[in-house]
Amino acid sequence: MRASISIVIPTLNSQTTIRKTLVSLFEGIEAGIVRELIVVDGGSKDGTVEFLKSFGDKIKWISEQDKGQADAINKGIKLSSGNWITWQNC
Repeated sequence: MRASISIVIPTLNSQTTIRKTLVSLFEGIEAGIVRELIVVDGGSKDGTVEFLKSFGDKIKWISEQDKGQADAINKGIKLSSGNWITWQNC
């Protein structure tokens, strides 16, 4: 069985960095290494959410208040379906 990887990306007001992060991680999806990208946004007010919407169903994402980075990562873990779970800051 081939391993499948879920990558959780905690973010807050990351409009300037989220694009580069997602583009680099899409390479893993195209190579068949990464199963899913999950962005857990802490309620951004800078355009991050609008940017995430532009991906349609290519990524999983939520945007809601959280209690910080660890809380966001834990939310993302609960949404993941991969055999392996990791996170990438943006």
